[in-house]
Amino acid sequence: MYELAINLQTKSKTPLYEQIYNYIKREIQDGHIKSGERLPSTRALSRHLEVSRSTVELAYEQLLSEGYVEAVPCRGYFASQIDELYQLEKPAIPESESETESFQKYDYDFTPNGVDLNSFPYNVWRKLSRECLTDDRAELFRLGNPQGEYGLRNAISSYLHQARGVNCRPEQVIVGAGGEYLLMLLVTVIGNGHRIALENPTYRQAYRLFENLSCQVCTVDMDKSGMRVDRLQGSGADIAFVMPSHQYPLGIVMPIRRRMELLKWADEKEGRYIIEDDYDSEFRYKGKPIPALQGYDSKGKVIYTGTFSKSVAPAIRVGYMVLPESVLEAYRRKCSFLNSTVSRVDQLILQKFIEDGYYERHLNKTRALYRNRHDVLLSCLKEMHGNFRISGENAGVHLLLRFGQGVSEEMLVGSAAENGVKVYGLSGYYVKEEGRKEGQGAVILLGYANMGEEKIEKACRLLRKAWEKYL
Repeated sequence: MYELAINLQTKSKTPLYEQIYNYIKREIQDGHIKSGERLPSTRALSRHLEVSRSTVELAYEQLLSEGYVEAVPCRGYFASQIDELYQLEKPAIPESESETESFQKYDYDFTPNGVDLNSFPYNVWRKLSRECLTDDRAELFRLGNPQGEYGLRNAISSYLHQARGVNCRPEQVIVGAGGEYLLMLLVTVIGNGHRIALENPTYRQAYRLFENLSCQVCTVDMDKSGMRVDRLQGSGADIAFVMPSHQYPLGIVMPIRRRMELLKWADEKEGRYIIEDDYDSEFRYKGKPIPALQGYDSKGKVIYTGTFSKSVAPAIRVGYMVLPESVLEAYRRKCSFLNSTVSRVDQLILQKFIEDGYYERHLNKTRALYRNRHDVLLSCLKEMHGNFRISGENAGVHLLLRFGQGVSEEMLVGSAAENGVKVYGLSGYYVKEEGRKEGQGAVILLGYANMGEEKIEKACRLLRKAWEKYL
């Protein structure tokens, strides 16, 4: 068993569980804790460090989520095998679905794409809008920087580094009107002669977009760790589109080993890239957010994309893309003449929203709001005692119900609809139906972002009634 000599700083602003997590992660990354080596039990370590057992458990849960350790029932915690993988090098930073809308009206809609707009900070947004337009500023109504205003790009790069571990300069950030536009811009930059691999099931909007842009598109099956790199190798793809921090729709968090395998695959051949879609990483309810894959990339292989649609509001239409230096050079050569698709006024408002701390406060408020709904939904589902198991919880704004064999997805969706409740089947997210495992039971997605606690409870009572014969 590996003895942990952790010197906890009780007066530090860093929480104790995070200090424990950081220490063990570094020891594993540096090879001091060998793969397969057993860690102290949570009880023993809490006694040794003189902290609560829940503090140690939280640190271990974060390590488990990221794939640094494995839990073996009745034996304990063991360091995962990450040696002999692509090295975790510190990068050197240079100075200088949407789904088809149904016309049927439902009393309750568990859409996975929901956003709570009642929590939107209207007063703050109005205040910042007035401040931006108080003086006659003619320059705000002229065409600005094609990449987006420098102030906003600087605010985004600072936020991404602090919150997501993304390493980038403001010069690498491209601001655009939503994720779809940025992906179209990316294809213009790199050309459509690539073969792009997406997970299956996946975000269908991205698949359709690449397909319509005349790119070669294929799908790669997943396992419990995300996209299978062995299948990716055989697909002939040179670009992989992945959602490592919270895969949509399955909610899988890609562990560190699989992330390193992906980076190694990208580095094996010139012209290979990984597109990382980090669409809702802000919402995680246990531990701290999972670091972005881009933060581990030291060879310029990850193209990072994100959006404010989930965290602020879809209608502001502001997304961002972080380009590696080699792709940035191609962008400047091919697309620097294209004007920005986001109003300079809106960019300035969003910049102030981030810089003045309103964005962080809004995220904390929204995260707490979604966590309460998440907890209420979990509690209601557990009271059903049904023939299903829950997965994909503790992050994002939706979870999955996996039913046993013999339960039809169509029956579940149909009977829920008859009772005024809209639920979503996983089959709609498969690009190819044959990607589903034979004999797999029905899987239902339940989103909770746009329903209050009381509505969730009422909707669950209706689901229990509708699914009584299937539970």
